[in-house]
Amino acid sequence: MTNRLAGQASAYLRQHAENPVHWQPFGDDAFAEAARRDVPVFISIGYAACHWCHVMAHESFEDPATASQLNAGFVNVKVDREERPDVDGVYMAACQAMTGQGGWPLSVFALPDGRAFYAGTYFPPEPRPGQPSFRQVLTSVAAAWADRRDAVERQADALAEALGGLFSDQLLSVGQAPEYDAGGLAAVASGAVVRLGQTEDHVHGGFGGAPKFPPSPVLEFLVRHAAGAGETAGYARALAGRTLAAMCRSALFDILGGGFARYSVTADWSLPHYEKMLYDNAQLLRVLAHWTRLGGSAEFPADEARDAASLTADWLVRELGLPGGGFASSLDADSERDGRPVEGGYYVWTGTELARALADAPHDGARLASLFGLRVGEHATTAAPLHAGRPLGADERELLERHRPVLLGARARRTPPARDDKVVAGWNGLAIAALADASAVLDRADLLDAAERAADLLAGVHWDGTRLARVSHDGKATGVEGVLADYAGCAEGAFALYAATGATRWYAWAIELVDAATGRFVVNGLLSDEAPATDAGNAGSAVRTARAGARTLDPHDNEAPSGASLLAGALLTAAAYSGSWKHRALAGSILAGLPKLLSQGPRLAGWLLAVAEARLAGPLEAAIVGPLDGTRAPETLALHREALLSPSPGLAVALGSTPGTRRLAPAAGEPSRGSGEPTAGGAESGVVPVTVPLLQDRPAADDGGPLAYVCREFTCRLPVNTLGALREQLMGGGSAPADGTGVQ
Repeated sequence: MTNRLAGQASAYLRQHAENPVHWQPFGDDAFAEAARRDVPVFISIGYAACHWCHVMAHESFEDPATASQLNAGFVNVKVDREERPDVDGVYMAACQAMTGQGGWPLSVFALPDGRAFYAGTYFPPEPRPGQPSFRQVLTSVAAAWADRRDAVERQADALAEALGGLFSDQLLSVGQAPEYDAGGLAAVASGAVVRLGQTEDHVHGGFGGAPKFPPSPVLEFLVRHAAGAGETAGYARALAGRTLAAMCRSALFDILGGGFARYSVTADWSLPHYEKMLYDNAQLLRVLAHWTRLGGSAEFPADEARDAASLTADWLVRELGLPGGGFASSLDADSERDGRPVEGGYYVWTGTELARALADAPHDGARLASLFGLRVGEHATTAAPLHAGRPLGADERELLERHRPVLLGARARRTPPARDDKVVAGWNGLAIAALADASAVLDRADLLDAAERAADLLAGVHWDGTRLARVSHDGKATGVEGVLADYAGCAEGAFALYAATGATRWYAWAIELVDAATGRFVVNGLLSDEAPATDAGNAGSAVRTARAGARTLDPHDNEAPSGASLLAGALLTAAAYSGSWKHRALAGSILAGLPKLLSQGPRLAGWLLAVAEARLAGPLEAAIVGPLDGTRAPETLALHREALLSPSPGLAVALGSTPGTRRLAPAAGEPSRGSGEPTAGGAESGVVPVTVPLLQDRPAADDGGPLAYVCREFTCRLPVNTLGALREQLMGGGSAPADGTGVQ
């Protein structure tokens, strides 16, 4: 046997390709080998940017004695949790059931059929109070396997049955939509705001204590709720403002280069866990863009949010953008400093380093060092992240902006953290949506270009016309099929991109993804994370055995939205554009699960609550029709931009050209970068142009100028042609006038 990870596409697996441990990738072959050798399977799960995964690797997996013990007594399997969330999900549930906690690295011992019987997270190389060493764990597991096999089998069987029941209980019925009760849904949303406020950290901001994570889905809900007119809208606005202010003014936010770290080790946000994840930053960029267009608050002004959004967008495109389009998954927590790997080494500064970088402006260097609480001098060796912990004054902002290029240049000369270049479909969908929304708010066409390049990659590489690959590397999709969150996340991005560009190929692709998701993940009236197929892209027999054959669904919104809540949002948007009662009913069925999720805490239902806000808003629809070239095109585009800047939750915006003018999505054969109507695999060919139902029977004005149609609940106001009138209708919710003069 040898280590079999060298040829793997996953950066995390390749990090372990030189270990003396005889690792192999997750798959039926590994479990068959364990059965042949009659040994347990050791499953180690992590991801490329994980600091403690690196620590355990250095301490144990690179140690020849530990490797020898692993190789002699186990079949050893490495899993990239970001590539295989299905594998991570079942074994993380097993660890939590056994120990009451979880995390990464995840260390699981399983029977040759895949059923777990012992699990933990990080194990140190030497015993610590209350914690055995990793080699002691290996010895104990091997002894139990040899001497108490019956007990091991009983433990595995009981755990598998428990997991099967857990996953079955989480499945959602989507056969028939419940009767929609707007008042009840509004009460649920308002109650969630109040409950969130009860868990707020009134000293440091955010929710709960250490470790403290960015509550990204919850923030999107609060921003959407704040856009409404309910009794708790003002409270939601203040709560969101305090949380965003605390995060953006803390060490969690990279004030120099942009982007947010994954979490803070401390409750006061002062000590980041420095890995930077695409899914975090995509969501937070979108929240900041939405907060800016909402107008901010006294706690966190819109101009400060705009600056943070712009920096984060720049970082996302610069640091995670890939040459062929799309965005890498993450940047590592560790980077080299003084010749050794240090967590956060790339981001921290001593006062002396800061002064040296600004040697040409020593007075300014001293001012910045003082601003960030850094001492300057021969003995000032403590390194810290740059943050003031408070809002910067106008002169302080000007000082930082003036020297930002020099400081970024000095930092760029350091050894940067490693990047995991795998493209995860669902996370890229969230990034596309964020960049599309931010492009309008920040008035930056370059962000829209980046979003379209990413969408081109997903549509051309990940999508084959019927199935979506979860992961690609170097422009090639792997054999791992997308999970529900991938299909729904890409649909979310495609809808946002259509709203921003008017290119109907993105609308058509979003509808394809939504219909593929419902077709693959709704089986016998139940919504599951697992498609029914049994090819290599889905959970293998070992995973199914580990949960007693049950299908799975994790409906909880954690660091990223769940597949179920993303699908609910995509279905609702699809219904807004198409008028489809089927899509609307399926969204309502998923929203019916809110009370059960909220019983476990509102922070587990943040995105689904955000979808509920879109449903309560209608969702509102705005169809902009007019010339897209010629002298009157600016009028059409001005109305379009006004619609995009509306804070109404879940607003569906459609842009259509009047007959005889150029469409934004070119006809077959018309040259354009990546445009054209979609076909299987995202290719361009001569197909019938897609018609967006929301644009049907929407003529321009008699004089050829543009008109805006604002609709809600399938009823539209009289069309308008001025920015002020459009703004008034959008603020009013688009309901028809009392005299019944609304037009269908």
